[in-house]
Amino acid sequence: MGDIDMNGNVRKIVFVTVGTTCFDALVRAVDSEEVRTILLNKGYTDLLIQLGRGSFRPSKSAGENGSLVVDYFTFSPSIADHLRSASLVISHAGSGSIFETLHLGKPLIVVVNEDLMDNHQCELAEELAERKHLLCASPQTLYPTLVNMNLDSIIPYPPADATPVAKILTRFLGFPSD
Repeated sequence: MGDIDMNGNVRKIVFVTVGTTCFDALVRAVDSEEVRTILLNKGYTDLLIQLGRGSFRPSKSAGENGSLVVDYFTFSPSIADHLRSASLVISHAGSGSIFETLHLGKPLIVVVNEDLMDNHQCELAEELAERKHLLCASPQTLYPTLVNMNLDSIIPYPPADATPVAKILTRFLGFPSD
């Protein structure tokens, strides 16, 4: 799972997305030396970060042993290509980003922005994590989540079945369920 570089080596890309929001806490977390080191230790070769409206700019230095390729951008007309080429996605809790990643069958860690008021996105992420479709973290728990990450424990999200989502939304909105 990954792209091939010019030398014929398999690239394992971690794609980080914050959507159109400002989520500097997530960008700072993935910019930390400990997160970069654990990504390297787990065999990832590239870290691509979509910054959104944030003001924090991560370092493009490659970490302790210099083998992690780091790049970032603010916005893209579509993140679909980045998601497709990723071996692991670390995303904010936006439902669009979550479901686009799940439908592509990519391993996903959703990082909840605890600074948002009335954060319904958190409930969605936690429900999907409980069902083992993804892993859920906060910026403060991203590192231990990566350390303990077992991608084999993730259950693929059922394709084109909106029933689980409809049930979550129905319960969240307070409507009676069938």
